[in-house]
Amino acid sequence: MPIELTTLTDGGQPASRVASEIAAFLTAARETLDLALYDVRLETEAGALVLASLLAAHQRGVHVRLMYNVDHPGPIPVPPPPETRPEAIEALPVETRGIAGIPDLMHHKFCVRDGTDVWTGSMNWTEDSWTRQENVVVRLLDAERLAFAFTLAFDELWERGAVEGTGTVQPRPVELDGGIEVRPWFTPGFGDALSHRVAKHIGRAKRRIRIASPVLTAGPILGTLVEVVNERRCRVVGVVDDTQVDDVFRQWGRNAMSAWKIPLLETIVERAAFAGKPSTPWRPDGVQDFMHAKVVVTDDVAFVGSFNFSRSGERNAENVVEIHDSGVANELATYVEALEERYPRATPPAGDGEGAGITSEKENVTP
Repeated sequence: MPIELTTLTDGGQPASRVASEIAAFLTAARETLDLALYDVRLETEAGALVLASLLAAHQRGVHVRLMYNVDHPGPIPVPPPPETRPEAIEALPVETRGIAGIPDLMHHKFCVRDGTDVWTGSMNWTEDSWTRQENVVVRLLDAERLAFAFTLAFDELWERGAVEGTGTVQPRPVELDGGIEVRPWFTPGFGDALSHRVAKHIGRAKRRIRIASPVLTAGPILGTLVEVVNERRCRVVGVVDDTQVDDVFRQWGRNAMSAWKIPLLETIVERAAFAGKPSTPWRPDGVQDFMHAKVVVTDDVAFVGSFNFSRSGERNAENVVEIHDSGVANELATYVEALEERYPRATPPAGDGEGAGITSEKENVTP
């Protein structure tokens, strides 16, 4: 099978198991490793296994390039600030490149191995990401044309050193072994087009729509979902991060340019089968137990990656793979359904939100 999935749940797996999977992927490298990681921190015991595998690859002659997001002063966008310590990354004996989150974030979590294999998804390389968050990892193997697209996106960011003007790699379809069609998407270059693409598939779904995303704020997706829910075209099941969604509602309520989205998201949350994880509000020294998976399944098509299906996500450096395969869609749909059953119903926040502070993530509230 050219596509392998790993799904994570809060408390569902030890850090050592996830670290072992990462280490195995890195250990198989023979020539090159290009890593684009929004948040990477490897000081723990499990992280040491990943770090050792990375250093071993370098020592045996693998050309390693590691790219990471550089935090900057200013409003905190979705997602929360990374824990990455630039000084620790820069001390590594490999090529490194800090990408300034200007105007938005380098939010990728992917690795290209030997120009043929891709590791991507929603999972950062931190202990909380491995043990306390819902995440999805996708490995696409023996996929040279797909890996080439990811390498082009990597090189754009590496050369520019900033997010603006990147993500321009065309989302051309690639056929993997077994006739599976996969289409890679990159933002911000194709951010608007990606939201419209997801919305189009949501609007065409006849059997099922399954969604996992910390927040839902992209206008085309909200509008189409409301139509589907109101017309009861098919069953919509989803899970969001309730703490973060509450904060989005409050911010929209204080911003006239974004207030039009409030009834749309209220309708989706109230009329569809949406659960909300009551995650811990973000603090610099707190646990990061967010509902962090980013998945949309429409019939037998799946969209999965680092993209939050949000307006700010369209402006970040993100990636999504659009996969046309019933087996992958079934596995991801089952995962979302299990999360929906695990958590209570999502609800809009009580009160008018006046004086509410930032919780775990802050959504840019531009329309």
